[in-house]
Parts: sequence; C-alpha cells; structure tokens
Amino acid sequence: MTPAKKISWAEANQSYLLMEFLELRRRLGEPGENSLSQPIKDIRETLTPPPAIDQLARTFELSSFERNILLLCAGIELDSTLAALCAEALGRDQRGSITFSLALGILPEPHWSALAPTGPLRRYHLVEIEPGRGLTSAALRIDERILHYLAGLNLLDPRLEPLLQLRHLPSWIAEEHRALARSIPAFDSPAEIGFARRPVLHLCGDDARGQEEIAALLAQDARRQLYLLRAEDAPASAAEIDQFVALWTREAALLPAALLIQCGVSTPPAAVRQLLERLPAPLVLASRDPVHLERLSLRYEVNKPEPAAQKRLWRRALGPAAESLNGLLDNLSEQFRLSAETISALGSAAVAGDGRADPDVLWKVCRALARPRLEDLAERIHPMATWDDLVLADAQKQILRQLAAQARYRMTVYESWGFAEKGRRGLGISALFSGASGTGKTLAAEVLARELELDLYRIDLSGVVSKYIGETEKNLKQVFDAAEEGGVLLLFDEADALFGKRSEVKDSHDRYANIEVGYLLQRMENFQGLAILTTNLKSSLDKSFQRRLRFTVDFPFPDAAQREAIWQRVFPSRTPLKNVNPKLLAQLNMTGGSIRNIALNSAFLAAEAHGAVAMEHLLQAARLEAIKIERPLSDTETRGWV
Repeated sequence: MTPAKKISWAEANQSYLLMEFLELRRRLGEPGENSLSQPIKDIRETLTPPPAIDQLARTFELSSFERNILLLCAGIELDSTLAALCAEALGRDQRGSITFSLALGILPEPHWSALAPTGPLRRYHLVEIEPGRGLTSAALRIDERILHYLAGLNLLDPRLEPLLQLRHLPSWIAEEHRALARSIPAFDSPAEIGFARRPVLHLCGDDARGQEEIAALLAQDARRQLYLLRAEDAPASAAEIDQFVALWTREAALLPAALLIQCGVSTPPAAVRQLLERLPAPLVLASRDPVHLERLSLRYEVNKPEPAAQKRLWRRALGPAAESLNGLLDNLSEQFRLSAETISALGSAAVAGDGRADPDVLWKVCRALARPRLEDLAERIHPMATWDDLVLADAQKQILRQLAAQARYRMTVYESWGFAEKGRRGLGISALFSGASGTGKTLAAEVLARELELDLYRIDLSGVVSKYIGETEKNLKQVFDAAEEGGVLLLFDEADALFGKRSEVKDSHDRYANIEVGYLLQRMENFQGLAILTTNLKSSLDKSFQRRLRFTVDFPFPDAAQREAIWQRVFPSRTPLKNVNPKLLAQLNMTGGSIRNIALNSAFLAAEAHGAVAMEHLLQAARLEAIKIERPLSDTETRGWV
C-alpha cells in the first residue's frame, strides 16, 4: 500500500484559504453544501503553525468581523468566482474590490469600528480605502504585502527594502561582547505588537561592528530577524517618516523582526530622533556617543576589544600561522583597535596556501584601515627620515629611542605584567617636543613613525582652536575618533595656540580654555597610539599641563658642530657638488630647517646654471632664506664662502 503523501505547511495553508473563500461564496449565495465552518475548524486544529490568516488575526488582535473583511479582500484577488459574486452583489461589472457596506451586509458580527483609523485594519495598513468617497461606498483593497503573507510568503515589504539591510549573526564575536549580550534583558516575545513606549536598547561606544553583533545575538535569542537602518538612509520628510513607522510596526510583528538604527560617529538628526521616539520595540540604537532620548532607554557601552582580547582573536583567526608571529601579534594588538569581525576577515585573508602569514602584508593592511577617515581631518606626512638624519645630542636621542621602545613593548608591560588591570587611564604614550622652528621636531616625529611603521598625521592646532565655546573640543574629538582604529602617530603642531598659562581662571574664557586643554590631554592619555605636541615656546605652557605628558624632549638651537653634521647630511648622494665646505657653512647661525631650505634652493640655482652646487649658489640661497625669516646675515657667518 502506497503511503499517503505528506503535504507541506504552504500547501495546507493554501487549501485552508480556499475553504475560507468557499465559505464566503456560500454567504454571497452560491449554491452548494451546508456551512463549511466545522471542516474549516478541523483543518485549523491540525496545522502547525496555524494558518497565516489566523497568525495575522492573533498578531494584530483582529475581531472575527475584521478577519472576515481581510479574507474577503484577499478572496477577490485570489478567487475569480468570489470576485464575480462580489461584483454582482455590488451591481458592478468591474471586479477587484469590495465595499464596507457589502461586508456589513454579508459577514457575521459586524461593527462600525472595524474601519476606524485607530483600528488594526487601517492602523497597520492591512487594507487600503479608496480616497474621495464615503466610508461605506469606497472600495476596499488588501495591501499587497498582506496578500502575499496570507498566501504563505513572508518577505520584507518592498517599500522598505531600499532602506534596510538584513544582518545575520556573525561567526566571530568577541567574548566580552557575548558576555555583555547575556547580561542585557531579552527582546520581547515575537507575538507582541504595539509596545511603542517600551525602552530603546542603546548601545554606545567605539565598536560599531560589535554593537551590531550584540544586537544580532539578542535578535537570534528572541527568534527575530535583525534589520539595520543607517542614519543617513533614514526617511526625512514627515510623510515618509509616518509611512516608515506604520510599515515597520507591521513588519516587526509579521516577520518577526527587530530594528537597529546605526548612527556611527554622527549625532542623530531630527528625523532619526522622531523614529526613535515612535517606533515599536524591540528597537536598538547604536552610536559612538551617548544620545539623550525623551523615551526610556537602557544604555550599555560597547567598545572594541582590549589588547589582550585582540591578541586572542588574532591567534584564533590566524590559526597555526600565529605561532611564528608572536612579536607581531603584540604590536598588532596594541597599535590597532579592530572589531572581532574585522580581525576574522583579515586573519583569513592573510594566511597563504602554505599555511603561513606574511607579517609585512598583515601590518600594511591594518595600517590601511585607519587611513580613510583621517585623510579629510589632518595632513598625512610620508615619513622618510631615519635616525641618521636626526642631528641631536645623545640625551635627546636617548629619550626618543625610549619613547619608541615604550610604544613597541606596551603589550608586555600593560597586559602581560598587569599594569592595564589597574585601569587604562594614563596608558597612552604622549610627548611634548619643544624648540624653535626648524630645530627638528617634525623630523623626529617622522623618524619615530618610520621606526614604528606608523602613518604620520599632522594636525595644526592653530586651525583646530575656535573662538566659539565647545567647537575646539568638537574638532579635537573628530580627530581622535577617526584615529582610534590605530596604526597612526598624531602630531599636534603649534600647541601654543591652545596651551598657555591658563590654570588661573579669571573669566569664563579662561575656564573654557582649561576645559579644552583638559580634553586634549585626556584624549592623549587614553589614545592607544602615539600622540606628540610641538611648541616653539615651552615657557608658555603651564607646568601642571606638562606633568600629564609622558615625555618632554627639548630641541635646542644647533651649535656649530651640529650644524656641520647637518650640512654633511643635507645633500643626497647623487647631487653634484663643487668645493662645498660643511665647516665653513656651519658658520651660518641657522636651524636645520633653514639649512635644508638653503640646500634645496642652491640646488635649483645650480641646475639653472647647468653646473654643480657650489659655494656661490649656497651664498645666494642663504641670502634669500635670511630675507624670508627677516634676519640679516653678518659678514662673519659667510666669510670665506666665495
């Protein structure tokens, strides 16, 4: 005996729907058997999950009359005989719609509130009413999304597809983020709807990917899909916002789904704030900084994994290839702040077919990740200088080498030896470079950046400081937020524009100036990379500010021996020289920056004369430099040059 074929839920749902349509046809006078109420009830009890119409009726709390109106609207789309009977009852030749008066006349348990604007049929856009006619005579049509749902297709409304992205649970999640997700109250049951005033889950911090991972975990636990709406894609006009709220409220219940609004580093615009106040839970807001809402919110901080956790993620991502990269993993974990998902992707891509990873390639890829957001905020300098190019006393060079060593061995001291366990405040490596213009401050920063294989970005503080209260901090925040993924050395030039002897508060401007300075120092102390301040006037900096910096390096005006060393190094090896005497040139009482300018200008003068660089070219270039810096040359400085 051949066993009976087991039909799918979709097929059973279709059969059930057709029986409901048959019952409606009987009510419209089609001859046939007695009522099908009992067979319909019997089939309903055997379906798991229940038929789509029953799920929808329970979700939106439809009355029996509202449920039948929806079935009637669906029937004229899916059952041609029912459509013809409705058209005949209405005295129309055109099919495809019903009226409320018809529903009141043929359906049991009628009530006028079924089409009230606050009722579920209209509130959740289950049916649409033809505009311009009376309530009872206007055509009623089922929404296309609802029609597909009743037929067994539960897909996101096409009107929302351009705005939303489906976020799946990632395969990699940092353990601290997984633990945080377990501590957050669970999302509501999938069957609930209309709880717009329940709290918003607010995830703030510097790990946008981590925020999305936590939201995905919570959505999975609640058996919901997670959709992501980026703040820049949110609807803006009042009509668009109204439509989005109505459609998403419906989708959250039908799919069921949760919504994550990702603001990133930007402040939520007014339109996004409206959505946050009106959309139903479960609703998640993700942002870099805390956002104040009128609606109750539960806030949790989600930051990128700390260095020790990053190292564990790198080991997992690289697998056996990590064993030969132990020193590199320390540097990667301390210099860069990456999400678990990013580390997973980079680790998989870095391992070659032979099971090994190229450390140089891995480092360069991580460096490249930090660049895009900083390019518009600061000047990127390509570091070319080496330790040999730096002409300084041994004491200053020793401090610089110590600075580089601390940047290189932070993982050992902070994580392995436990200093980070007492708090990460003050663990950032910050330095003050002071000295006259041209004495080598920027050159030293280049040397450090090249030594540590970091990207060097120069920020002119004189351009960052604003006379408007709060704007300076905002500008500084942009820079540090953009640099947080690491791999960079931040060089804050012209610190005199912000620092000064401002610890004594005489008026409101002094108080805000102190706040700005304090903010900069606080971010430097917590910055995972290396941050350097430069100043031409160390005396203008208050001692209390200087104490908060890890290193101070003085760049003195070069003496004759140092100037001679600079002249010996300033010309590239391929530059043709004729009787150039570094000892005589060292008589010129100028800084290394001016010496480099003179050397370059003299090279152009020699190239124009189609000859080698000679002392006469250098004399001419020195006079030009003296005019530029408004300092006359003495005969003693240039005696014997020509």
